Amino acid sequence: MQLFYINGIEGNAGILSEEESWHCMKVLRLKEADEITLTDGCGNIHHGQLTKIHHKGCLVVIKETMAVPRNQWQSHIAIAPTKNIDRFEWFLEKATEIGIDEITPVICEHSEREIIKLPRLEKVLVSAMKQSLKAWLPRLNEPVKLRDFIAREFSGQKFIGYCETGHESALEKKYTPGSNSLILIGPEGDFSKTEVEQATTAGYIPVSLGASRLRTETAGIVACHSIEMLNRMG
Repeated sequence: MQLFYINGIEGNAGILSEEESWHCMKVLRLKEADEITLTDGCGNIHHGQLTKIHHKGCLVVIKETMAVPRNQWQSHIAIAPTKNIDRFEWFLEKATEIGIDEITPVICEHSEREIIKLPRLEKVLVSAMKQSLKAWLPRLNEPVKLRDFIAREFSGQKFIGYCETGHESALEKKYTPGSNSLILIGPEGDFSKTEVEQATTAGYIPVSLGASRLRTETAGIVACHSIEMLNRMG
């Protein structure tokens, strides 16, 4: 099934973006009266019919809508952007496929990248959502300093992926399936001692993500997949 993304529907009709319209016309060679399947990224799968074909925006009439409920748990990963932006985009793509709900780029003392272009990253999320046939688009927040982020309120379990002392428990031993989760993942240079102290004082629980030393984007995927699997199996 080919899934299109549409971010605005008024009444029973909507217009595809220029990019989606180009794919519709030039790649798939669809024509007027052809039926397509769409998602708005807000939990709805729409079945519609093309009523006007134009490279600037194809018009779609919605025939049927199916609501896809969100998981009872919400997973949020706050992660330091990698120096190589391709690796960060890979993380966003795979985390979306697995089922992440929210992502916040955090700027740490040892961060190698502090500036990211959200519009480009949003496109990565949309593409991954369509490819994996999901109805929910993960929320991507503005980058924020780690010290400011950990001061925010969060309703759920809070963890920090940090394995400096060797006494951290595995994530699966600390996480309660069905609970909202927020996991901090640091940069390649790891969190500083001060950042770890600030996080633990704010209620974050240090956890291990395995016996190996992981790259930032790999640690993010392991954390995301672990939460998803613990909830599916719980």
